[in-house]
Amino acid sequence: MDDLRGILRDLPGPDDEAARRTVAREPQLTKPEGSLGRLEELSKWLASWQGRHPPCADLIAAHVFAGNHGVAARGVSAFPAEVTRQMVANFLAGGAAINQLCKTFDVALTVDEMDLDRPTADFTLGPAMSEAEFVHAFAFGMEAIDREADLLCLGEMGIANTTSAAAVCLALFGGDAGYWTGPGTGVTGAALANKTAVVADGMATNRAAMTDALEVLRCLGGRELAAMAGAVLAGRLRGIPVMLDGFVCCAAAAPLQAFQPGALDHCRVAHVSAEPAHRHLVEHLGMRAFFDLGMRLGEASGAVLAVGLARAAVNCHAGMATFHQAMVSNRTDF
Repeated sequence: MDDLRGILRDLPGPDDEAARRTVAREPQLTKPEGSLGRLEELSKWLASWQGRHPPCADLIAAHVFAGNHGVAARGVSAFPAEVTRQMVANFLAGGAAINQLCKTFDVALTVDEMDLDRPTADFTLGPAMSEAEFVHAFAFGMEAIDREADLLCLGEMGIANTTSAAAVCLALFGGDAGYWTGPGTGVTGAALANKTAVVADGMATNRAAMTDALEVLRCLGGRELAAMAGAVLAGRLRGIPVMLDGFVCCAAAAPLQAFQPGALDHCRVAHVSAEPAHRHLVEHLGMRAFFDLGMRLGEASGAVLAVGLARAAVNCHAGMATFHQAMVSNRTDF
C-alpha cells in the first residue's frame, strides 16, 4: 500500500499543448463561440488526458468488475449474494443491459470476476480485506484495462455493494449513515433501517484502522471497488480518460481524490443515478454529471451511455469546417 501511496503523490498531469490546440481551434469552427456548450469542454478534456490533438474516440473499453461482500449476510440487499455470479453469467451470455448498450455504441466489454467464491469479510466485525487482499484486487484492476483504449468506462456488479459504497462515503466525508444509505436494489422500511445501521456499525468498528483514504477503501470496500480504483489510477498513468458510472463506481474512485486532490481530474461522471447518495457524492467530488435519467443499474450502463456524447464532441471538434474552409463570414467584433 505504501507503493500505491507513492504513485498517488506523483501523478502525471494533463497535456497542456493538446489543451491549447483544442482551445485555439474552437473559435475557428463554423458556429458561434461556445455554442456546443459542454461538448466543447468534453473535447478539450479528452485531448488533454489523451495527450493528443485532435482527440480520438474510436476504441472505447468498458470494464465491469464483479465481487461478493461478506456484509450481504446482514440482510442489506433485496437480492441474495448468488445473484452476483448469476449476473456475471448473464453478462458473458450477452443478456444484460450493458451488453445491449455496448452493442449500440460499439464498445468493447470485459467482465472480470473478483474471487466470487470468497466474499470479503463482514466489515461490521473488522476490515473487509487484509492489506494483501486489497493490494491484489487494486493491482488486478490496474492490469486489467485495455492499454490502447481512447476512453475507459467503468462499472461493477456485486450484491451489497451499495452498502459498502455508503460506508466508504461516510468514512471519507462524514455526516450520518442515513445521509449516505439508500435503497440500492430496492430495500425500504425496516430493511433500509437495518442497512443504515450496518453502515454505521462498519464505520464504528473500523474507525481506528482507517488512517487514510486507502485504508478506508480496504476496511469498508470490496474487491470490485478496489479493482475500479486501480483501473482509475492506471488510466491516469497510461493517458486514458475515464468515464465513471454510478454511486458504487464513484465511491470506489473517491478515496483516490481524498488521498490526493486532483487524482480524478482525468475522470468525468457520466450520470447522476437514482440512488440518493450519488448526487451528494458527485457534489463532494466537485464534479458535474452529464445527464440525469433516473438510472440505478450499475454495470457501467451510464458510463457507456455517455460514449455517444464523447464521440459527438470529438467528431464535431475534428470534423467541422472552419470559417475559412467553408467561406463563411466570421463574427464582427464591436
